[in-house]
Amino acid sequence: MAGKEKKYIAIAGNIGAGKSSLTSLLGKNFGWETYYESVDDNPYLSDFYEDMRRWSFNLQIYFLSSRFQHQKVLHSVEKSLIQDRTIYEDVEIFAKNLHEMGLMSNRDYENYKSLFREMVTYLKAPDLLIYLRADVPTLVRQIQQRGRDYENTIRIEYLERLNRLYEEWIEKYDHEKLVIDTDDLDFVNNQEDLGKIVSMVEQRLYGLFN
Repeated sequence: MAGKEKKYIAIAGNIGAGKSSLTSLLGKNFGWETYYESVDDNPYLSDFYEDMRRWSFNLQIYFLSSRFQHQKVLHSVEKSLIQDRTIYEDVEIFAKNLHEMGLMSNRDYENYKSLFREMVTYLKAPDLLIYLRADVPTLVRQIQQRGRDYENTIRIEYLERLNRLYEEWIEKYDHEKLVIDTDDLDFVNNQEDLGKIVSMVEQRLYGLFN
């Protein structure tokens, strides 16, 4: 049965888009194992937001290494699973943005991309990538609600740049994907909104015409 096959689902989206919350909710709904981005124990994140140019390469290498280690674990898991943020976003969104802003040198950026290209050959793309699309006011509101001190210095223009890169990436992403516009959804507090997302995911993964 299709529903019994192992599924690998990943959630992508800008800072504050609700990835962790939806990962938890979908994991609980479908009985999937949940895997989260390593944030609170990241030794570079706070320094990065204080001085992006100095710490950009260090931060991105940490994320890349951490996520690659996670990917190896995910591939060995026998149950279906859902992951908060993908390894692809590191190179396609965050490192590219830092380079465009002049906060990562050409040398570091090329070194970083070369490492990523080697890593990605060992990885399997998600069976379904869920992209949470949100306008900047939505992101800002949700960032403020969760109250992480190191995120207080994030600038509006930084989120805008990330949103642009996300849209460029998701447009060219050529594996199975589901784009969800979240500005008018409250899937954390509204069961009806969560139900809409659950139905969309079910259709993509187990639908009759898949």
